[in-house]
Amino acid sequence: MGVNHVQAHLYSVELEEGGGDAKHETRNPKHETHNEMGKVPFPAVGLVMSGGHSSLYFAESFHELRRIGQTQDDAVGEAFDKVAAILKLGYPGGPLIDELAKRGDAEAVKFPLSHLEKDSLNFSFSGLKTAVLYHVNGKKGRERDASALSEQQKADVAASFQKTAALMLVEKLRRAAARYPAKSLVIGGGVSANSRIRAAVEELGRELGMPVFIPAMRYCTDNAAMIAGMGYQMLMAGRGADLDLEAVATV
Repeated sequence: MGVNHVQAHLYSVELEEGGGDAKHETRNPKHETHNEMGKVPFPAVGLVMSGGHSSLYFAESFHELRRIGQTQDDAVGEAFDKVAAILKLGYPGGPLIDELAKRGDAEAVKFPLSHLEKDSLNFSFSGLKTAVLYHVNGKKGRERDASALSEQQKADVAASFQKTAALMLVEKLRRAAARYPAKSLVIGGGVSANSRIRAAVEELGRELGMPVFIPAMRYCTDNAAMIAGMGYQMLMAGRGADLDLEAVATV
């Protein structure tokens, strides 16, 4: 079975039944229910966010996906790792920034939003990463380093960066939902574990009156279950592959 690893991250929302923290958020902000397997309304707009990918899809089903947007430079997860390195937090950057940001002021630093050309569904995070570098290390990027910041200042930078990244991601989701006849929003990948991004996508779903599907935390990162589940869906749809299938795909 020719399972695309990146696309399979979206199937992760199907890996909890009657439990876990995968959830389907409805128009009512106080109503949250556990995601039920097979209940994602299609077509859907899907967003995969990881260290190597920021990919936006229009999905007719879990195995019929068309990529409609992608990163033009750094993926969002890569940007989290690089900002964590700038702040001297360690690796992997995503959970470290998420935790630090909880103690920071997301309005403290006004980082630039990169939307690319008008109506673009592609992503660019290199400008945001560079803005953080110059803010922390000086205009040339090497005049000082994060050791010159207080712990509160580091937390403020983390929170402000995280907020800006979430706004950029949500804006592309909003554009895609307006352009394509989607009935739901689905996210996946390691960065879908980020608390600010999860909350922002849920808020977008409420704004649009559209259900949002988010993986359980333990299925946000790479896992064999998402590959097996997607493979099963393809098998049931008769979408097997020949033995000369290439191991690397760009779809």
